[in-house]
Amino acid sequence: MAALPLWQEEYWILLMQLYMKKPVGVKALYSKPLIDLSLELHIEPVFLYQQLFRVRRKDTPSMGLLWDTYADHHSRLSREAKRVRRMKGYGNAAGFYEGVDIHETFEKDFRPLPQNPQLTPVMLIRMLDLYFRLTPLTMVVGTSEIQEEARLLKIPAALIVNVMEVFQFCDPYLNRGDFMIDPLLLPCKDIWKRYGNDNPEKLAAVAAQLKDYFK
Repeated sequence: MAALPLWQEEYWILLMQLYMKKPVGVKALYSKPLIDLSLELHIEPVFLYQQLFRVRRKDTPSMGLLWDTYADHHSRLSREAKRVRRMKGYGNAAGFYEGVDIHETFEKDFRPLPQNPQLTPVMLIRMLDLYFRLTPLTMVVGTSEIQEEARLLKIPAALIVNVMEVFQFCDPYLNRGDFMIDPLLLPCKDIWKRYGNDNPEKLAAVAAQLKDYFK
């Protein structure tokens, strides 16, 4: 994989800090700590995930030096990580990324929807996977699967039912002829276009990985 233009050598310190976070080791692709760092650096999670394996292997002089310097010196690692984060303009798109064209892609999936700040696109991905596991008659608040998802996502079960109703209007197999006015229709249509007509196993795999983010 070609080096990303936004990658900086100092980021190895932040990755080492992430790696050493308990439980020590490579974090799951959609674990919240990895996603938080990904959003912080504006670098896709899969790239950081792959870089974590480089940290684990310690198969280059630079990785060996990283381990020798920080693996048994957590206070030093913490200080260096804070130093990286104190760099001028760090985390500020108008400063640190001045003159760099940033095209947000994955970041939007983890940000609240303007239509409803309780929801994010990744939550809708989880709900679409659940949608395909239920029937319209079971898309109600009392269904155990909906209750379980509500607890995981920390939102009301009624909101999940609302999203299920919107997905029914996106579902070409239901052929709903009536008209719906719901602010969630547009974001739900977007998720349906991305996953609803594709291989359901792909959606199931992504949804299963995303569970780590909400734990």
